[in-house]
Amino acid sequence: MAVSAAERADLVDELRRDVAGVADIWTSAVANAEGLSSHEASEESIAGPYLTLRSLRLLRASLLQISRTGSPRIPGGVTVTPEGRTSARVMPADLFDRLLYPGVTADVWMQPGVEPGDLRSTMAVAYRQPDAGGVCLVLGAGNVSSIGPLDALYKLFVANRVVILKLHPAQAFMQPVLEAGLRALVERGFLRIVQGGAAEGALLANRPDVDELHITGSFRTYNAIVYGADAEGEARRLRDDPILHKPFTAELGNLTPVIVVPGRWSLADIDYQADNLATMLTNNAGFNCTTPRVIITPAGWQLRQRFLNAVRARLAATPARAAWYPSATERFDEFIGAHPDAELYGERTERQLPWALITDLDSKRGDDLCFTTEAFCSVFGELPIPSADVADYLERAVAFANDSLWGSLNATVIVDRKSERDAVIGQAVHGAIAELRYGTVSINHWSALGFGLGVTPWGAFPGHPRNDIGSGNDVVHNTLMFSRAEKSVVRAPFRAFPKPIWFGSHHTAPALARRLIRFEAAPTLWRVAGMLPLAFRG
Repeated sequence: MAVSAAERADLVDELRRDVAGVADIWTSAVANAEGLSSHEASEESIAGPYLTLRSLRLLRASLLQISRTGSPRIPGGVTVTPEGRTSARVMPADLFDRLLYPGVTADVWMQPGVEPGDLRSTMAVAYRQPDAGGVCLVLGAGNVSSIGPLDALYKLFVANRVVILKLHPAQAFMQPVLEAGLRALVERGFLRIVQGGAAEGALLANRPDVDELHITGSFRTYNAIVYGADAEGEARRLRDDPILHKPFTAELGNLTPVIVVPGRWSLADIDYQADNLATMLTNNAGFNCTTPRVIITPAGWQLRQRFLNAVRARLAATPARAAWYPSATERFDEFIGAHPDAELYGERTERQLPWALITDLDSKRGDDLCFTTEAFCSVFGELPIPSADVADYLERAVAFANDSLWGSLNATVIVDRKSERDAVIGQAVHGAIAELRYGTVSINHWSALGFGLGVTPWGAFPGHPRNDIGSGNDVVHNTLMFSRAEKSVVRAPFRAFPKPIWFGSHHTAPALARRLIRFEAAPTLWRVAGMLPLAFRG
């Protein structure tokens, strides 16, 4: 390994300085490209430079620990779940996390066969057993500005590859910003940033000096590269006869479910959770692989309609957003054509789409678009499931999510504290978490938190073969460098205080986001204290 872990930590320090230096330009560039208001632009401050800086800070800590002890340090304990999975507590990662993410924990469950005593040997494998290295082509996603650079950082620092990052055409405007922010890697020849469409991607993928590939995006793009884009390509996929014979890792989205556990919620609880859910639905105009596409509710819950009405009110109060992502209008129209009774909130114009809520989906209609196809626009569905009791409901909801919804990337469960403290319901909730075959399962916070925390691996539930790739076959982020993770389990309070900055109704998000970026660039307790007044007014 030509560059030691300690030298890589120094390199990360340069990256943190330069990314912080372009943070304002980064946010403005995305806001201009997507037609965002100044308040909406705070989403991009968080999803872009903030998450990148957080990942770099955590990565630096792991690199320093590798240089000293040979392995990253797990910040919490290592336990064994009732199901026999070795579980590592990775969040909070430090004192700063305890202050900035109060009440939030995250555990990484390992795959079968990983024993607690073996866990350390499965971490930072590229540093323990370095191979000859190679060149990885990273095909960046088009929907979130940090995905491409974070994928590149993972391949560079965790997988020990040099990287060609091809930006998606929808993110091509970010090339000069990223080249400035990642200058330390570009100048040393470890990273090249290019742009182009499918033709350029295919050309790079087939170059003999490109050893492997990674993509965050669509399974259709993955299949086209591996097997071919025409009818013969589909025939090749079915018989698993690829035209590309290179290692190819992928993170490919899913139909994210949100499972609502019934409880005796107060009006304040309903309002908070409606705000929580509406935020998940409307963030980034619905152009997220973590956007809930199917909200699973208990059909007999006496508060179901009151909760849905609160969600409707939040959608009605949220301005419609520009439909900036390619083919969004066509996808929207396909879903509305299949469900003409969809409820629309906001005005449709030449540039923007309303929020569309399709309620009372029927679980018996297994071919419904809402269960088979990722809308990737401002469309969401609600599925009521009849049941005898809460335990029966959770069993049915989990079975539907696992077996009838496409994908295995991430899922959210919402359950109030009193319900989870009930012995029977608590056991059923734990069983649901264990049985959900998703790479990230989040309780009460949006499962996108698994994307943003950095210490949690982000990717599909393991087991997808290349000719049925589903949500993908590997993870990214993962600053603790686990190689045998099965799923991340994130927990948060039923009602968090202060209000999380990503909530769409957060009043001080723009100012708070700027301070979070300054904190990540040079973290101190003083800077945390300086954020508290803004956080409490959110």
